[in-house]
Amino acid sequence: MSSLDARGCSVTGATPSALAAYERALAAYQSWRNGVEPALATALQEAPDFVMAHALQAYLLLCSRDPRRVRLARSVLARAAGLPANPRERLHLAAITAALADDYARAKTRLGEVLEQHPLDVLALQVAHMFDHVTGDVARMHDRVASVLPSWSREVQGYHAVLAMHAFSLEESGEYGHAEDVACAALALNPLDARAHHAMAHVFEMSERADAGLRWMNAHRDFWSVDTVVATHAWWHLALFHISQHRFDDALGLYDLRVRAGPSGEIADLIDASALLWRVELAGGDTGQRWAEIATAWDACIDDGFCSFNDLHAMLAFVGARDWDRATRLERALVRSQARPTRHGESTREVGLPSCRALIAFGRGDDTLAITLLASLPELAHRLGGSHAQRDVLNLTLLKAVERARSAARRTRFASLPIDERS
Repeated sequence: MSSLDARGCSVTGATPSALAAYERALAAYQSWRNGVEPALATALQEAPDFVMAHALQAYLLLCSRDPRRVRLARSVLARAAGLPANPRERLHLAAITAALADDYARAKTRLGEVLEQHPLDVLALQVAHMFDHVTGDVARMHDRVASVLPSWSREVQGYHAVLAMHAFSLEESGEYGHAEDVACAALALNPLDARAHHAMAHVFEMSERADAGLRWMNAHRDFWSVDTVVATHAWWHLALFHISQHRFDDALGLYDLRVRAGPSGEIADLIDASALLWRVELAGGDTGQRWAEIATAWDACIDDGFCSFNDLHAMLAFVGARDWDRATRLERALVRSQARPTRHGESTREVGLPSCRALIAFGRGDDTLAITLLASLPELAHRLGGSHAQRDVLNLTLLKAVERARSAARRTRFASLPIDERS
């Protein structure tokens, strides 16, 4: 059974009602809103042989930094692999197979092939965009979205999401003014596109416009904080604006009420919590007793061997809590991992292990070692994945280490002066 989706792409195994449910799921996924899973479940219940519904279900799991969720996609792929599928759908299944084999380069290549033939395949674009992001491939992320834009227009369903992806890739490429214009264009089409609001938060952060960021985020709070999958991270962005203005009580209030309101074990939530507390302390704020809880929450991830971005944020928590036992356990796990011929092994060798060792040195007061390690990373830091705003925690730590080292040097020089020359 073959039919066309809302963008004219042929789909196999769908009934009209299943296709309608799939489009609802896809629309929520595009806008980073809740409701994807129930609509997708309806689609698969109506049409168990609906290949692209299985593909979307697998991608929901694969586009995660949690290896436990990623592994769940294997059973989804197994269900889809034996179904009749058209060539586009087989490329999707090949991309899923590659990602499950930890070969993100091959997965991105397969998705690129889909987009060359079907530039309106918004699911292929969204997943490839995400894979570019987590692998730190900023240039490819920018070019991938730009290459399909000529095929899109406001008359094509989901155009706002393509503009939102374009806005984020522009921001990550340093084109802040253009990114802001494109994000606003996306929101003019769909004010509920939480991804576009997120792109705006990044524009304000990277262009150092904290006041404007606070005004924007507060004025549009109901659009990004209600019924979205990005609410916690958006509250994190709001807290960053407070930190830049040294409003530490406001930032920590958001931490307590929004970022860490409950004992979430979601990797994305743990990342935001660690980064927020670390930034507060770098800026001179007092985080109180908050570190111990987040360090404990990261404990289960020490041996994941999956994502250097996760490792970095786990180490932030362990060092912040002065939990040297867990910090040492993670360092030893990374030493083992760096010898493996895997994606994680490569990123651990290049940036994960030196970054984490730099954080340990910084936490122990060895600013010379911290500076040496951190200063060697700029050309490789993108390999961590994540955004410039997130990776900036390394640069901020380097600046703080340099500041402390200079202060210590001044004190040493002062102490070495004769008493009558110290005034």
